[in-house]
Amino acid sequence: MRTEQKQKLAQLRRWRIRHKISGTKDRPRMSVCFTNKNIHVQFVDDGSGVTLASASTTSKATPDRDKLAANAASAKTLGTLAAQTALAKGIKQVIFDRGGARYHGKVKALADAAREAGLKF
Repeated sequence: MRTEQKQKLAQLRRWRIRHKISGTKDRPRMSVCFTNKNIHVQFVDDGSGVTLASASTTSKATPDRDKLAANAASAKTLGTLAAQTALAKGIKQVIFDRGGARYHGKVKALADAAREAGLKF
């Protein structure tokens, strides 16, 4: 399969998922983005189009950010940090948006760490 076709199918998958889920102020969408080097997590209120909180491996607030990468161990660390950031902003329940990625490996590690830190999915 050509690279362009793979990218097009991935984009359609993301749009299909986003059509089905949306976050509110009481229960925002926890959007997860994995690049080849970094991990980004945002808590989004889709009703007003505002990011309520965020955490990333590139953020200055992240401890030991130069040691973090886009792997399962870093995903677990970032999941805990993202949950703490959300709880500090008063967010207790979220809708998990995995961005079209399969729920295993890095995605599962991040989600499990966020649940253990106190977020409800």
